[in-house]
Amino acid sequence: MAYQPRSHYLVDIPTIPDERGKLAVLEHNGAVLFDIKRVYYLFDVPAGTSRGGHAHRNLDQLLIAISGSFTVDVEGLDDKSSYVLNRPNQALYIGSMVWREMRDFSSNAVCLVLASTVYMEADYIRNYDEFARLNRSIS
Repeated sequence: MAYQPRSHYLVDIPTIPDERGKLAVLEHNGAVLFDIKRVYYLFDVPAGTSRGGHAHRNLDQLLIAISGSFTVDVEGLDDKSSYVLNRPNQALYIGSMVWREMRDFSSNAVCLVLASTVYMEADYIRNYDEFARLNRSIS
């Protein structure tokens, strides 16, 4: 998916409740608008630790707080936002060329990530100044 001016937003995950609990459904062309090529999760993040601190050149992701909570700070071409993720039936979509930092993990936080590509180091932009320079060239 190509960079879009607002390439981060919350996504409600369809949930089916009954007396036995709730079932959250992630399907292609439902809550997930890209092919999933990689799934990973973060857990046992020490207090005061941040994660992320990078952008991707060509990657779509959904971040879900399966358990606990954490904050995701994002910066796109023209905006900055912070999202507190604390519901397993809500995801944060982050597209390409969006800087992200994750912080304030609760002690029981589990962050599930669905990604549109396999791991490729060349896709990462780990230097904020390079990210800012690339974003200026887009605008």
